[in-house]
Amino acid sequence: MAHEQFDVTKTDQEWRAALTPGQHDVLRQHGTEPRGSSPLNKEKRAGIFACAGCGEPLFSSDAKFDSGTGWPSFFAPMEGVATTVDRSHFMVRTEVHCRRCGGHLGHVFDDGPPPTGLRYCMNGAGMTFTPKAPA
Repeated sequence: MAHEQFDVTKTDQEWRAALTPGQHDVLRQHGTEPRGSSPLNKEKRAGIFACAGCGEPLFSSDAKFDSGTGWPSFFAPMEGVATTVDRSHFMVRTEVHCRRCGGHLGHVFDDGPPPTGLRYCMNGAGMTFTPKAPA
């Protein structure tokens, strides 16, 4: 993915200054956080999960479910999510990334619950969570 195609572009030095080391590893280096390490996996409040790199809304809490995998999982994204084919590690998978900055978020699999049958398996380090304001 050439960074020129994204609305938010930064040099690697700028990304390193803006992100924690864990966020940089996931978002910019296509890393994977350790299973069960993200507090967002246990997040149950209503709200929005957004890209930690640029703030783009990615997932609503309404689409979150407990997949038992150890990573935050969703059955449907918001418009801020894009996908590409990932052929690394001798596998063919569908990579999920932020539409706005290109940050790597995780992968999508076809073993999720209804209504989509999809499981967006995300790295919590690549996201932030904003709770819905009380009514």
